[in-house]
Amino acid sequence: MSERSTTRLPAGLRLPFDPLLALAVIGLMVASLVTLDASTSNDVPGDPHFYVMRQGVFFAIGMVVAIVLSRIDYSRLRELKYGVYGLMLASILLVAVFGGITRGSRRAIQLPFFEVQASELGKVLLVVALAAFAVDRSRRLGERDTTARLVLVAMIPAIFVMSSDLGSGLVYVAILFAVMFVAGVSWRHFAGLIALGGIAITLVLSVAPALGVTVLEKYQSDRLTSFLYPSDDPGDAGYQQNQSRIAIGAGQKTGRGDQASQTRLKFLPEARTDFPYASVGERWGFAGAGLVLSLYALLVWRGLRILTLAKNLYGALIAGGIVAMLLFQVFVNVGMNVGIMPITGIPLPLLSYGGSSVITTLLAIGLLQSIYAQGRVAAATKGRGLSF
Repeated sequence: MSERSTTRLPAGLRLPFDPLLALAVIGLMVASLVTLDASTSNDVPGDPHFYVMRQGVFFAIGMVVAIVLSRIDYSRLRELKYGVYGLMLASILLVAVFGGITRGSRRAIQLPFFEVQASELGKVLLVVALAAFAVDRSRRLGERDTTARLVLVAMIPAIFVMSSDLGSGLVYVAILFAVMFVAGVSWRHFAGLIALGGIAITLVLSVAPALGVTVLEKYQSDRLTSFLYPSDDPGDAGYQQNQSRIAIGAGQKTGRGDQASQTRLKFLPEARTDFPYASVGERWGFAGAGLVLSLYALLVWRGLRILTLAKNLYGALIAGGIVAMLLFQVFVNVGMNVGIMPITGIPLPLLSYGGSSVITTLLAIGLLQSIYAQGRVAAATKGRGLSF
């Protein structure tokens, strides 16, 4: 089957999308709206549903885009790799030059209705472009030159993003490693890259400051190290994680409901963006927090299943990059909520408030659904059984 051909699902196929993936997405969206309604009702005087309504609009826009994308053959995007990569770099540089300054860094361009974070959209664009570049050199994946090129393609935007948004930059690195892993890059190359990464971290956190060279701003280095000893500075760097752990611990098994004082009285900072998981834990306890994690587990499982169903290498690489993007964000965000990871500002996919994060995640879901549908078409055409 030509990758450029337009394919339609045979009439015998029951659904043109993965129902379990859709269930996980809808469940997380409902959880986000319910959590926002509980944690932000007093944030805007006279408008208790301000953030809930806006988040609902973001979900609606994202779902429309995801549905449209799921009906398109994703393989066509391979031909647009240079344009996709150029769009990603241009948007990141545009924010670096014209973006508004928030908490000492430029992360977004303010529009009338919401902020556009190019680093969020860049995650999906990087997956699409990097997968295409990897497929183009699929017969030379064992060569160091191929690995070097893939690293260069991913690290150019990652470095620009890290200068203002360290967390998102780390997501780019996770995408790079996932695409290379699925593509079959040599383990020796992975070992070399990990060693180089360790050296770079040592230089940034230890050697450079000792020599008087500033690589990270003080607030950035404090965020990266405060989680190790949050009680040493409970009023500043360790405050957020201390309050988050208190909120989760207070929820116990079934939560405190309307008595969730950490969230209601605003002791928990950034409850709608960085710490929604702590809000869930305090209000609905272990039961609610476990349900949210179960939905993420379902999301990741279906993403991995779609990877195996992809009709070609390009689809498998896109699915692998998306799964890594989502899994890394969930691991880091939940980890910083419970105090085992540094605070990096990485949003919790579909649960955190924010238009850029929500729409980007739903774009990724649309791509997964496209890979699923095209894979089922290819399997039906070749006469293979369609396993669920």
